[in-house]
Amino acid sequence: MAETITLRGLNRAFLARQMLLERAEAAAEAAIERVLGLQGQEAKHPFVALWTRLKGFKREDLLGPIRARRIVRATWARATLHLVTRNDYLALRAAFQPVLTAAMLGIFKNRGVDLDTPPILAAARRLYGQGPMTFGALRAALQAEFPDVDERMLGYAVRMSLGLIIADEDAPFGFKADPRFGLAESWLGEPPEAEPRPADLVWRYLAGYGPATVADFQSWSGLTGQKGIFAALRDELTVLKDERGREFYDLPGAERPDEDVPAPPRLLAEYDTALLGHADRGRIVPERYRKALQNNNLRVPSVVLVDGMVAGAWKLTVQRGQALARIQLFEDASKADKTALEGDALAAAKFLEPGAKQWDAAILIDAP
Repeated sequence: MAETITLRGLNRAFLARQMLLERAEAAAEAAIERVLGLQGQEAKHPFVALWTRLKGFKREDLLGPIRARRIVRATWARATLHLVTRNDYLALRAAFQPVLTAAMLGIFKNRGVDLDTPPILAAARRLYGQGPMTFGALRAALQAEFPDVDERMLGYAVRMSLGLIIADEDAPFGFKADPRFGLAESWLGEPPEAEPRPADLVWRYLAGYGPATVADFQSWSGLTGQKGIFAALRDELTVLKDERGREFYDLPGAERPDEDVPAPPRLLAEYDTALLGHADRGRIVPERYRKALQNNNLRVPSVVLVDGMVAGAWKLTVQRGQALARIQLFEDASKADKTALEGDALAAAKFLEPGAKQWDAAILIDAP
C-alpha cells in the first residue's frame, strides 16, 4: 500500500531538495546540478537564485565557472534559457529536442510557414564556424542567402534546431543583453550526445523536485506523453499518494523531512525554479494567492516565502544612488519573520547593487 504524503510534507521535501530549508555549503556547479538548471532568461536571475540557496555566495562563485565553460547558458527545459552545467548539457540536451521541435513547428503552423530547414541549418553552421555572433547578425547573414524567408523565422529555426551556447562576456552578470551565440561543439570542444536519456532525466528531476507526478515532470520539462517512462521505472521508484489519491513518484531513500521542520523566510528570484517545477504549484503557492502571481506578460515575479509558502513579492529599485529592496507581504507575519526578511532584503540589495551609495529595505503589508 502506497505511503500517504500531506501537502505540508510535499512542501518540506521540495524545499529541502531546492536548498530552501537552509542555505547549503555547496559550489555553484553542484547546486545547479542538484536542481537540474536555473532559469536564466535574464542574466542576473540565476545569481539571485544561488544567493538565496548557498551560504556566503558571491558573484564570482558563478562567474568563474561560467568563464571556465563548466557552466553554460543555453536553451533547455520548456525551450527557455537556463544555466546548466557542461556535463548536464552534453548528456541531457537531446532529451529536450522534441520540445524545441514542437515549439518551432507550432510557430510555423500559426504563421502559415512551410520552411525547408536543412539548407538553413547548414548555412547557420557555416556562419557559426566563424565564431559566436548575435542573433541579429545571424539573421541578417541568413536573410542574404534566403531572401524570400522571413528573417525571424530563419533565426527561430536555428535557435530551436541547433545546440547553441551563449558566449559569456565582460558584464556584471556574465552576459550582455544582446548576447552572442555559438555552436555547442565549438564552445565545449565536443557535441552534445545524440541519443536522449529519458530515464536519466526523470531520476535527475525527482532528485531536485520530487515527490512529483507525471504531470509535474511534463510541466517542468515541456515534454508530453511521459506516462510510459514512469511506468517503466515504477518498480525502481517510490510511489506515494496524497489525500486526494494522486500518485507521486520519488527516489528510493530520498530526503523527506518531517513536516514540522521550520522553514525560514526566503527571497526568490524572478522565474525561480521553485515556482516552475510542477504542474500543480499548491505545494508552494497557496490557492488564495495564485491569481496574484499571474500577469499578462507571463513574467514569474520575485516572491517571498514565509513558512515555506509564497506570502508576498519583492522588488529592487535604484534611484539617485539608493538601492531599495521593497517587500510586499500579502498578509501580516510574525515579528521574527519580518526581521529576517528585512535582513535578507538589505543583503540582497547590497549583493545586486554593490556600487550604490546607500542600501535600504522596507516591508509593506498589502493584500492582493
